Amino acid sequence: MILHELVDFEILRVVWWALLGVLLIGFALTDGFDMGVGGLLPFVAKTDVERRVVINTVGPVWEGNQVWFILGGGAIFAAWPPLYAVSFSGFYLAMFAVLAALILRPVAFKYRSKREDARWRTGWDWALFVGGAVPALLFGVAVGNVLLGVPFYLTEDLFSVYDGSFYGKFLGLLRPFALLAGVVSLAMLLMHGAAWLSLKAEGVVVERARRFGTVAGIVAAAGYALAGLWLAFGFDGYQITGEVVRDGPSNPLYSEVARGGSWLAAYVERPWIVVAPVMGFLGILFAVTGLRAGREVSTLLWSKMAITGIIASVGLTMFPFILPSTVDPSSSLTVWDSSSSHLTLFVMLVMTVIFMPLILAYTAWVYKVLWGKVTEEDVTGPGHSY
Repeated sequence: MILHELVDFEILRVVWWALLGVLLIGFALTDGFDMGVGGLLPFVAKTDVERRVVINTVGPVWEGNQVWFILGGGAIFAAWPPLYAVSFSGFYLAMFAVLAALILRPVAFKYRSKREDARWRTGWDWALFVGGAVPALLFGVAVGNVLLGVPFYLTEDLFSVYDGSFYGKFLGLLRPFALLAGVVSLAMLLMHGAAWLSLKAEGVVVERARRFGTVAGIVAAAGYALAGLWLAFGFDGYQITGEVVRDGPSNPLYSEVARGGSWLAAYVERPWIVVAPVMGFLGILFAVTGLRAGREVSTLLWSKMAITGIIASVGLTMFPFILPSTVDPSSSLTVWDSSSSHLTLFVMLVMTVIFMPLILAYTAWVYKVLWGKVTEEDVTGPGHSY
């Protein structure tokens, strides 16, 4: 027996679908509070010293947190090539805007304090705001478009074709439901950033962060509830109408897919997945309560639970769909027909089993070493690291 055949192709596909979700959630849990802190920076810190405190709460960890983003992109490329090809070509301008914002952030970190000029530093502070808020918003817009479906179809040789002009593809992403999903994403990460500042900062910065975080949490909960109602009654979902071949070739055109019904029918078929939205709502509730009560560690943990539940609810609701097509539903990408080969998924899983514990271990060690609050004395006193 060939070694990779020890694990069924069907199981490997589900495992890598789940691992992709884990990587995306890991990115949101770690780099998410970095983006949230950047989005809050102009509002929670009024003086230069206060802003330096806020920046230094994430300064030592933001680069390490982006490992999850790189791993997520790599996993899409290697485990789900059709998804990588279709999404990155159709969302090209949106991806460019996200990457431009993410590139702006490290430049702002490095150059902000190179000069004493107030206008210079204020400009870089707003660059940090853009580097945090824009990706947080556009990631949510992307998720909203995935739920709505994307206007592409596949030719016989599996070449993806998009409807609309080059710039129209970007403007076409800004649909009302997708914008609502973007607002939920932004508010969720602002709440997460506020929870992080509550843990890592002191004084008036924390007081302002808790106020803004409370508002952001309320907006996230209300937007998430509205999105759920919209998902139930506002537009149709997708369903596989023909025979489901779970271990067949990776060719989406072999599947028979139709549009109709509700995405929320998944909760009738698999009632246990209701745990995800419940985690989302409860996490927000307890995170907001913790912010108002002045709790620190537990508030951050509740915020992480909220993010985990909200992101997981999208994947569990859509399963087995990954990227539906509005133009030709039969071109929709699913877990069963959009993966790499059996051998590729197996080799990647072996590498993941080896290296993922190492990543988790050094991440935990870094956070342990950097544990503690950042004070005004830390950033104003002597020290070459600030």
